[in-house]
Amino acid sequence: MRGLARTKLAKSIHDAGWSAFVSMLEYKAKLYGREFHRIGRSVPTSQMCSVCGVVDGPKPLSVRTWTCGACGAIHDRDHNASLNILAPGRAERLNACGGDVGPGAIQAGPGEAGTRRRDVA
Repeated sequence: MRGLARTKLAKSIHDAGWSAFVSMLEYKAKLYGREFHRIGRSVPTSQMCSVCGVVDGPKPLSVRTWTCGACGAIHDRDHNASLNILAPGRAERLNACGGDVGPGAIQAGPGEAGTRRRDVA
């Protein structure tokens, strides 16, 4: 593997290794009754404020801490990204356990029109 990783096929070899690793994680999660979710590569997890949700824009990797321009929260880049990755998983788990997905049913008001059934002859 090391020899192949130094050739022109390096990206393909590393992608295959990552794919195998993710497959093992999925398998182990199912085996132990855990949830496993993937997020898109284009989600700006380290650029989005985990407090107010504003995307602050790209930053060089040398920037390890930053302050949100909208709410003033100070973020560690890695910790902020982990909170942004965890949030959709928590929301999905709440919906699966019976959380409110949409508004409940309400009765029509006195001024609202209803549909009238017509007798079919």
